[in-house]
Amino acid sequence: MQSRFKRILLKLSGESLMGDKSFGLDPAVLSHFAKEIKTAKEMGAEVAIVIGGGNIYRGMDEAETGIERAHGDYMGMLATVINGMAVQAALEREGLFTRLLSAIKMEQIAEPYIRRRAIRHLEKGRMVIFGAGTGNPYFTTDTAGSLRAIEIQADVILKGTRVDGIYTADPEKDPTATKYEKITFKECIDKNLRVMDMTAFTLCMENNLPIIVFDMNKKGNLAKLLAGEKVGTLVSS
Repeated sequence: MQSRFKRILLKLSGESLMGDKSFGLDPAVLSHFAKEIKTAKEMGAEVAIVIGGGNIYRGMDEAETGIERAHGDYMGMLATVINGMAVQAALEREGLFTRLLSAIKMEQIAEPYIRRRAIRHLEKGRMVIFGAGTGNPYFTTDTAGSLRAIEIQADVILKGTRVDGIYTADPEKDPTATKYEKITFKECIDKNLRVMDMTAFTLCMENNLPIIVFDMNKKGNLAKLLAGEKVGTLVSS
């Protein structure tokens, strides 16, 4: 099977790496994700990855912790680099070539993020993992994912979640919620469906970059999506 997309950006949450744990990394989840990504590579897709840091650190209330927002955001960026290193190790166990690029300089463990270098790595068949968000506080990893996808000229953002698409309401709380197969950016805004934070979502909308929200935990889902099967929910103009 051939991938219908030449270049993808896969956005994963930090929480997804926890599995059933309450904190940290689950080796079984890392192995599962690596195998799914390997299949995407075998289908001919160039794969870039952005991972959140919520399994290690989430921004907490400043009044409660005494940690100001900007300081806490930098702590979160470091968490994404730890996750990036973990995913990098899992991918390399599957025999894949990888590069971890960080928006904050830390030469001993990651290359600095340079747009043209990232594109060259992808062209050479390497998996590229973007760490440390945008390198700036007050921006989420969703925004980092949207920004990097636009910079590397990805065909689509694939947002891997634990639900199989976008619903009229939270399907984990409302059993009557129904799933959208396709929806426009405008409809998402009008219906207040929180696909991504508004900065990230607006970046995609303004640059006409489609988003597909799908269940990354289900074995074979990524390959089915790339093959053109109806998996998840497509958000487009």
